[in-house]
This record gives sequence, structure tokens and C-alpha cells, in this order.
Amino acid sequence: MKGKLTKEEKDVLDSFEKGEWIPVTNLAKRKKELATYARNTLRKDKRLNIRISESDLLELQRKAVREGLPYQTYVSSIIHKFISGTLVEETK
Repeated sequence: MKGKLTKEEKDVLDSFEKGEWIPVTNLAKRKKELATYARNTLRKDKRLNIRISESDLLELQRKAVREGLPYQTYVSSIIHKFISGTLVEETK
């Protein structure tokens, strides 16, 4: 493999090499489930208007830029992760 791995790539490789990955038994079924989840997640058919402080909005926008996302998409993903129970606090 050419080039250096990022920390995230190293973590994934280490996890794989430790045998922490489990093969999917029914790949076609799993792909269909994930496609349904993605479609439902990406479908935006309702609007939400909220008022937040300017400093919170600026911080959201900064973090969205770091993630490479528009800030409204970033906020939507945060809400989705919270609702689905997958929102994880950043460790420092």
C-alpha cells in the first residue's frame, strides 16, 4: 500500500486485523435494509424552524465545515443520530 494512512484508516485496519469484523450472513438482505434506512434518512419532507444563539450557530457552521457538510445537513445528521441512539460525545 502506498502512502501513509490517516489515524481513522489505521484504526479500521487494526480492528480488521484483530478479527473484530463479523461477516454479513445475508448480504442481499442487509443491503436492502441499509438502502431503506438511507432513503428514509435522506428524505426530507418536513421543515423545522428554531431559534438558537448566534454563537451556537457559528460553532455549528464551523464544525460543519470541518465535516465537509452544509450546516443544515450537519444539524439534521446530529438530530438523526440523537434520535437513533448513535450520537456519541467527542472525547478530548
